[in-house]
Amino acid sequence: MQNTLMTLFLIDCVVLIACVMMQPAKNDNDAMSALNGGAGDLFSRKKARGFEAVMQIVTTIVGALFFILALALVFVSTHK
Repeated sequence: MQNTLMTLFLIDCVVLIACVMMQPAKNDNDAMSALNGGAGDLFSRKKARGFEAVMQIVTTIVGALFFILALALVFVSTHK
C-alpha cells in the first residue's frame, strides 16, 4: 500500500511541476508594478479565459491531490 501511494505521489509531483511551469506568464512591465510589487493586481477582477483557466483548474486539482496523497502517506506510515 505504501509503495503504491509513494508511486502515485511521485507521479503527482512531476505533473504538478509541469502544471506550474505551463502557467502563462503575467507581463506587468510598468514602473508602478516594479515599485509596489504588483500589489494592485492582487485584488483585480480579471477572469482567466481559455488555456489559462484550464491550467488554473488543473493545477488546483493536482495540488489538492498532492496534499491528499501526502496525508495518506503519513497515515499509512504511522499505522504499520
